[in-house]
Amino acid sequence: MTPAPLDFLMACLLPACLGYLLGATPFGLLLTRLAGLGDIRRVGSGNIGATNVLRTGHKGLAVLTLVLDALKGTIAVLLGSALGARFGLVAEASLIAGLAAFLGHLFPVWLGFKGGKGVATYIGVLGGLAWPSALVFCAAWLATAFLTRYSSASALAAAVVAPIALLGVGHVSEALLALVMSLFLFWKHEGNIRRLIRGEEPRIGAKA
Repeated sequence: MTPAPLDFLMACLLPACLGYLLGATPFGLLLTRLAGLGDIRRVGSGNIGATNVLRTGHKGLAVLTLVLDALKGTIAVLLGSALGARFGLVAEASLIAGLAAFLGHLFPVWLGFKGGKGVATYIGVLGGLAWPSALVFCAAWLATAFLTRYSSASALAAAVVAPIALLGVGHVSEALLALVMSLFLFWKHEGNIRRLIRGEEPRIGAKA
């Protein structure tokens, strides 16, 4: 049964708004300020994500940032699914909420649309949509990190693998979403790519 136009609009707008608001919550910035470390945007790469939080030397805060940034992607997908179920558009609403959360992390309105690079939130979105693909992403990240000790290279490698893995098991819509997120992730890592090419990229664990 085809949903009414208004139902379709609500099934798109509500998950998009909730997903964006969740994604735009800058946990890295909030946690470091609460810990008395000042503005994380003035440390290392200036990024609000877990890798830059790790550069403060506070591993616990970095892990907590990673977990919370991932959870906001997963929770957005689950909320989108619940909202979509009311209009008969579960899959569509889940995808919209996941993408909105990812974009919210990249472009948070509270920080002048200058957010993180989206790796943890990407994992969280995958976890909500198709959890085995999140494991594939993490495995690719860990393998590359073990070989190179570059967080950025690990994220880029995982971003290539994830859409292919999803497509390989027949999750076409999820694979297309992952591809879109991967393109944004590559764009946000442009500076890292340039530093990798020049051999100037800091390795995992390096302090600011």
